[in-house]
Amino acid sequence: MGLVLGIQVSAQSQSEIELKKLTLPEVIEVAHEQSLMALMSRHQFRSSYWEYRTHQASYRPGLTLEGTLPSLTNATESVIQPDGSIEFVPRSVMQTSLDMQLNQNIWLTGGRVFVSSQLQRNDNFGEEPPTNYLAYPVTIGFFQPINGYNEFKWERKIEPIKYEEAKLQYLNTMERVSQQSVRYFFDLALAQINLEIAVKNMANNDTLFQIAKGRYQLGTIAENELLQMELSFLNAGAAMNEATIDLELRKSRLRSFLGFNERVSLELTLPSEVPDIHMDYTRTLTEAKANNPEILNMERQLLEAERAVALARSQKGIRGDLFAQFGLSGVDEDIRNSYTDLARQQRLEVGVQVPILDWGLGKGQYRMAQSAQEVVKMDVSQSMIDFDENIFLQVMQFNLQDDQVNIAFKADTIADLRYEVTKQRFLIGKIDVLDLNVALEEKDVARRGYVQALRNYWNYYYDLRGLTLYDWQKDIKLSEDFDELLVK
Repeated sequence: MGLVLGIQVSAQSQSEIELKKLTLPEVIEVAHEQSLMALMSRHQFRSSYWEYRTHQASYRPGLTLEGTLPSLTNATESVIQPDGSIEFVPRSVMQTSLDMQLNQNIWLTGGRVFVSSQLQRNDNFGEEPPTNYLAYPVTIGFFQPINGYNEFKWERKIEPIKYEEAKLQYLNTMERVSQQSVRYFFDLALAQINLEIAVKNMANNDTLFQIAKGRYQLGTIAENELLQMELSFLNAGAAMNEATIDLELRKSRLRSFLGFNERVSLELTLPSEVPDIHMDYTRTLTEAKANNPEILNMERQLLEAERAVALARSQKGIRGDLFAQFGLSGVDEDIRNSYTDLARQQRLEVGVQVPILDWGLGKGQYRMAQSAQEVVKMDVSQSMIDFDENIFLQVMQFNLQDDQVNIAFKADTIADLRYEVTKQRFLIGKIDVLDLNVALEEKDVARRGYVQALRNYWNYYYDLRGLTLYDWQKDIKLSEDFDELLVK
């Protein structure tokens, strides 16, 4: 049977308090549902999801409609005459246009193709003809960088990794919520144990002090022993006051973490036993490398460094863009006729930029990118070594914890029994007060040591769950319905 840790409330406000009895798994479950840390992690995942959706949308056709409704000009402008001279002519013109364009990015080449249709109307006030139309029924074109760098190709490599990393990062964050829940749970549990110890010690010291005063009056103990008992009684009272304040502080922190208001009181049940789990290092390392977001993060770092080198390489030599466009156009005073008598129009443009004198700027940027890539490679290599070493240490420490809990439990039982025996021997005058105080201190230390051993066990367990994203009690990988998470 688990040990129930009650948090006392004043009689004046008990009727307004809602009592919640929680075990460690229940505290973790509540934290996953409504703690601020968990809510923030959900929003962070949703942000990553929409970032990935934006990436996917960039490879799908995009249809845009652009219009000018209208553009009015009333000014004096310089106009070139047929004989080549320039005259300043007052003009009053209103232009209205509508342009619909279909775009498609081509990830294989890094270019873009488009199809558009455009209609423009000009209203020339005070001139003949007063109105005319310019129509581009169909225009087809494409744009293609020719510098050897394809941004779309790199995005298709990196963005899916980022999204998978975001999924694993969400699971990892939820395990950090579990780890924080364990800390707050045992902080409060230990505070309650301390208060229970302090209350019991206060009562014992009060009884012993009263007995000591009677013995002193009978002359069976010296004055220094009476003073020692009085000092123990006073220290017990101070310890009880400190334990009461600490309990309220720990209670407030756990309550705030779980998202409860001040009208909620908590009653915690300590785990009475720990599961018999032995972790194998090789299997644990395999699960960690398969599930930990840090591994994907390192893979992404290598790809991003490689992309930076490719970009710098493309910019240190000849750079160019190819643009081509073909379409039909028509002009007429009547909108219908502007679509009937059509003429072909073509446009081909090749832009080239050749560095003649850049004082080694392009080469320097390329070398810098290469050096940065090497730094990332070395950093990732060292991180992998540290990752393996951390898994090894965590597994080794965890596998010792069940023995530590059993030892601490036995020590608690023995220390409590020893104190009771020592107290009885003190009451019959067989030992002095110093031996009694030693037994009391050892009893309190053993009691706290048992709670600390439980805390260490669950700390190491949830640390390893966070590293491996694996439920070792159920022997399954941690998972989440991410589709449902988006609508919560």
